[in-house]
Amino acid sequence: MKASQFRDLSVEELHERERELSEQLFALRLQKVTGQLEKPHRVPEVRRDLARLLTVLREKRGGH
Repeated sequence: MKASQFRDLSVEELHERERELSEQLFALRLQKVTGQLEKPHRVPEVRRDLARLLTVLREKRGGH
């Protein structure tokens, strides 16, 4: 997801999406450790999406 798409969401929606991405990243890491990860490229994609989301969330809160 692009940062511009995250900017269109409300703060509440961003918090919900943050929770979803965190859970998804946890599940992917767990799959990786147990050897069940089918799509290894998803781990960095989810990490980048989470980083983008957190950046946009900080922007909306007025942080730097």
